[in-house]
Amino acid sequence: MGSIAQHRRLVARLEHDAQVSPGAYKMRVALLAALGFGVLGLSLVLALGVSVGLVVTLIAISPILLLKLIKIIWIPLALGWMVLRALWIRFTPPDGHRLAPGEAPLLQAEVERIRVAAGAPRLHGIYIDGDLNAAACMMPRALGLFGHRHYLVLGLPLMQALDRDQFAAVVAHEFGHFGGGHGRFSGWIYRVRLSWYRLLEALHVQRSWFARLFSRFFEWYAPYFNAYSFALARQQEFEADNTAARIAGRAAIGQALVRMSAASHGLQGRFWPGLDVAMRAGTAPPDVVHRDIAAFLRTPVDDAEALAQRILSETTSPEDTHPALAVRLQSLGVDEVVIHASAGSAAQALLGDFLPTLEAELSAQWRAFAAPMWEEVGARCKAGAERLVELEAKAERTADEHVEYARIIDELRTPEDAIAAFRIAVAANPGDAYAQARLGVLLLERDDAAGEAFLREAMRLEPESRNVLLPLVDAYYARTGADDALREDVAEQLRRQRRSDEAIDRIRNTVDGRNLVAHGLDDAALETLRETLASHGKVKKAWLVRRDLGADASVPHFVLLVAWRGMLLGSEEKQLRKIVDALQVPGTIIVCTAPHRRWIAHKIRKACGKPTYHHR
Repeated sequence: MGSIAQHRRLVARLEHDAQVSPGAYKMRVALLAALGFGVLGLSLVLALGVSVGLVVTLIAISPILLLKLIKIIWIPLALGWMVLRALWIRFTPPDGHRLAPGEAPLLQAEVERIRVAAGAPRLHGIYIDGDLNAAACMMPRALGLFGHRHYLVLGLPLMQALDRDQFAAVVAHEFGHFGGGHGRFSGWIYRVRLSWYRLLEALHVQRSWFARLFSRFFEWYAPYFNAYSFALARQQEFEADNTAARIAGRAAIGQALVRMSAASHGLQGRFWPGLDVAMRAGTAPPDVVHRDIAAFLRTPVDDAEALAQRILSETTSPEDTHPALAVRLQSLGVDEVVIHASAGSAAQALLGDFLPTLEAELSAQWRAFAAPMWEEVGARCKAGAERLVELEAKAERTADEHVEYARIIDELRTPEDAIAAFRIAVAANPGDAYAQARLGVLLLERDDAAGEAFLREAMRLEPESRNVLLPLVDAYYARTGADDALREDVAEQLRRQRRSDEAIDRIRNTVDGRNLVAHGLDDAALETLRETLASHGKVKKAWLVRRDLGADASVPHFVLLVAWRGMLLGSEEKQLRKIVDALQVPGTIIVCTAPHRRWIAHKIRKACGKPTYHHR
């Protein structure tokens, strides 16, 4: 796929084809998916065929020659094994509390009623987790050759946000993914994509010509196949919505979609930020957070009309398989959109006496995950508050103190306060990449276009930050409907940066004696290095050089050649790793002995001159 615009045009065309001729469209998707498996299968056959052919040929020439060249035969077999592993994907069951027989009988009976009405296959389990979501999960057995295991995952916040009718509509929607066969078809397509990624990951480790050959094919196949998957996924969402409308009614599924979107905005915009404030204030995490979530979701929405306009104005993203809410409501024929808190939740109606137990269990899991972070952030904010008093008492601050002050304000006060502080910090210390980046992020989060300039300045100051900051620029472009050319430019910059990073990583992880120059460290850094090597106790001599990686390298890369004192007992690799972990140099470093490549050791010693370290 050449560009974002081309991707959008292809997805739009395929969505039209799916509506006009769904059977023909699905056949084309199946053929395209089969192409991926076909190439994998052909590769496996060729790999095995080459091995067998080599054996037959070598036996015909000379059995002794076969023994001498046995390693060559293993090369295509290894490639075949990588292909086979890519085809064999193990799926793990969903996370969450799995309902045991007899637990929440009303919920299990309601789910079974809806399953039968939807014509969905038998469930192998119902899981309840802590997300505001529901999902139909299929676990294939032997790549689907022996069928699938079907699970329904229900989020407790979802059940707390919806009433019983709305909840039934959502469950029917999920069963719509199981019914009609399209759920299995989607699972097969998912396995094709995952197989390719696993194969390429394995081949990338090998860094062989075989990997490069497959990469060229995948660069064409993956985006094209991905576009087909998007169109199919969006079509299936409409089909699942229709299943929900048939079983629970159009009004119920329409209101459920609106209520879920409103609940998501409320949790992300008010509830979780409120907990974030409490965490920074040093309070303990709530004991039963899911009970607090339920109480929050029962609270009437103050700005219901404005929120409705906001969620209905959201458009379908070319990267999102789900159609926008307004499009789904239009397809359902739902015109009226009302946002209000449910009088009684599905959780209360269907979980009954089991609800407090489930709230406590999921809350305990959340607390176990969150408690260490709360403790760390609380301690950091306490220290920051004390330091803030010191900084505010100063008549004048240094450039670095302006940045430090802004960092603390960012953590302790409002985003508006942080923006004002970082503006002052950037003016006082324009060379600080963090200050530039953080100000840019804060501005773009408010859709302020001025933030982009600060992010780009941060990337200029620290080129290695591109992989983190460029996606933020792209997200801003996507959110604000920027021209596709701008997004494509960002995508191209990311591709160039990643290619550069990969090339530099390959160089850094290879010691070949090229482009070696003097290390350039000052006396203080050298003294620290010598003390570290002396404390190791097993290093006799060491030669330090720097590898010139060109203008693309954001940090220097050093190579340290060591010679051991006497005989080294135990693992040499372990000792080298110990040295790497202990050394403190302004960049990256490889520590080696090069026992089998003396010419590399000679080049390192020549570039260094006299030993950097010599045990006395």
